[in-house]
Amino acid sequence: MGKTTWSDERVEQLKELWASGKTAAEIAKELGDGLTRNAIIGKAHRLGLSGRITPVQKKVDKPLPPEVNDIPAKNGGISLLELTEKTCRYPYGDPKKPNFHFCGSNCLPGLPYCAEHAAVAYQMNARKFAINEDVDFDTNKEGDALAELDEAVNT
Repeated sequence: MGKTTWSDERVEQLKELWASGKTAAEIAKELGDGLTRNAIIGKAHRLGLSGRITPVQKKVDKPLPPEVNDIPAKNGGISLLELTEKTCRYPYGDPKKPNFHFCGSNCLPGLPYCAEHAAVAYQMNARKFAINEDVDFDTNKEGDALAELDEAVNT
């Protein structure tokens, strides 16, 4: 591998090709004389040529998932000491902070959460769904609470 010298003419050509958006590999091929892609990148860096967005750096605006804590706690929530087997145990906030609390709504039979929080906690088949509030859950029946929850889901 021989050492390639950078003449003023080649540097200007590099700047023009770089500014036109050509890749380092394309520039190396066009300049020839045994220049490699890495040689082009190194020279461009030393010349302080502007960085370009590469496919890896492209920022893709993906829709953010809804915030889990967007569902408000009814009645301002309850403390740990107020939890019972019939209250929703969905947590709000940082447990180390004084305003930490739980949802406290009536939970679905056999589940630790109310209908709204069960829909967040148990995402079935990664599909969007809404809870049908008209479904009557049999609170006296022993059974599969998740199956009852699935029944309440509209697809």
